[in-house]
Amino acid sequence: MRRALAIMVGAALILMLATLTLVVMPYLQMNAEQVPDELRPYTEQELLGRQVYIANGCVYCHSQQPRDPSFAPGDRDRGWGRPSVPGDYLYDQPHLLGTMRTGPDLFNIAARQPSEDWHLIHLYDPQAVMKGSIMPPYRFLFRHVSQAGSDDRVVNIPAPYGPESGQIVATEEAKALVAYLLALDHTYPAPTLPQPEQEKEQEHDQ
Repeated sequence: MRRALAIMVGAALILMLATLTLVVMPYLQMNAEQVPDELRPYTEQELLGRQVYIANGCVYCHSQQPRDPSFAPGDRDRGWGRPSVPGDYLYDQPHLLGTMRTGPDLFNIAARQPSEDWHLIHLYDPQAVMKGSIMPPYRFLFRHVSQAGSDDRVVNIPAPYGPESGQIVATEEAKALVAYLLALDHTYPAPTLPQPEQEKEQEHDQ
């Protein structure tokens, strides 16, 4: 009986320690994280586009987390922008950090590619704008019509990637997905970004 009680108490202590370490402490730490002033919530259309992004598995090939140059200098060299900080993800539920980089990091894709037309063409046929791209085309996000209506968003696909006749029109899902991608611009200052040692030394000398 005493042995069983000791096992139960030990298990409870281990559970409490794990909860404290993995739940309580990270929660307190994140609660104190400063949110960048220029971070804004997603619009309704951007949130819809975010769901399209998730539904189509974009997170399996793209990350959204440039790393610190001291850990991964290649991220900065590729032009992916400053390292991300926890405050950048305030409005991201769930977080789409990603673990694979079959394609480039998208944390700042809107800063690198601010054109709506570019993104629509890229979704319809990636090779139309990125020669040698291995990204699959997402043509099911578009409609091929003989004549577009006045309210349709026509996508002018360059030859020879577009159809021989008719027009390509973006669906609401395609427009929403592009709106989400164009919201991924985190080039604003990050107040909690660790400073490089060299900068710290210069500030100290001053």
